[in-house]
Amino acid sequence: MRDFPIIDVAPLLTDGGDPSAAAAAIDAACRDAGFFYVVGHGVEEERQQELEAAARRFFALADDRKRAIAMERGGLAWRGWFAVGDELTSGIPDNKEGLYFGQELGVDDPRVQAGVPLHGPNLFPQEVPELRDAVLDHIASMTAVGHAVMRGVALALGLDRDWFESTITRDPVVLFRIFHYPPHPPEDDERWGVGEHSDYGLLTLLRQDDAGGLQVRGTDGWREAPPVPGSFVCNIGDMLERMTGGLYRSTPHRVRNTSGRSRLSFPFFFDPSWDAVIEPVPHVASRARADVTTPRWDGADLSTIEGTYGDYLVSKVSKVFPQLRQALLDD
Repeated sequence: MRDFPIIDVAPLLTDGGDPSAAAAAIDAACRDAGFFYVVGHGVEEERQQELEAAARRFFALADDRKRAIAMERGGLAWRGWFAVGDELTSGIPDNKEGLYFGQELGVDDPRVQAGVPLHGPNLFPQEVPELRDAVLDHIASMTAVGHAVMRGVALALGLDRDWFESTITRDPVVLFRIFHYPPHPPEDDERWGVGEHSDYGLLTLLRQDDAGGLQVRGTDGWREAPPVPGSFVCNIGDMLERMTGGLYRSTPHRVRNTSGRSRLSFPFFFDPSWDAVIEPVPHVASRARADVTTPRWDGADLSTIEGTYGDYLVSKVSKVFPQLRQALLDD
């Protein structure tokens, strides 16, 4: 059973058409569970199938061969492969391995030259050469979808269609992950593929295979978010909750792969520009929800977040990967 709405964002991808229905649907979804499915996104299914096939080829390699692009080789750019158990959610090792990618930047880029964390070249496996083009194509396509969804959010909030793109996401931080979840051990009731968490930024756009396992925390308990062919699962992150004063909530979610086979997921994170200052969106406070003072699931008070998104992101990622925190200290 599917509990979350399916929203056609095609009118938000171009200047033609009437985007009001899409904006209203996004507004309703963000006020409710903060999760919905996106269709009409224009990302070719054939290209996504090529990406999935390349990812499966990579994860089928032995760990010692994957280690050729291990994350510690990426330095402060923090790109590459990590093994099962190396990523921590709420301090607990996840039952997944993965690949981290981001905007492809050469060593001569000023941000790379300056040692800005999470900026730099990606690491790609020589044994799966097709993965490079598939990943970079996907990042470009999903960046366009991210801008489109944020146009819907802007209209929903009573702002100009391009308000976010001209201010907060002029040069968005885009992070792309490919996660491989081994089959969950049936006797292990404590461990999760990824434990309960919310996302850091503005939006997450997720392609998942047909194995299932994604769960979303609602007021009535945990709800499944099963795969819907041709769609991306979209959820809002902590920055959008912060910027709307709680009008929109960043909802916790988790994954446990009980399919009995491997599961792949492809989360794309569309976030504010690195140097964007995190402040409330204009004119939104008057529309805040009546339960805005209700404590978050994790007890965090997002209203205290100040400064740039880059500073916030580094502080969060360093907790998930303690190695990055040490690399920053050593730099």
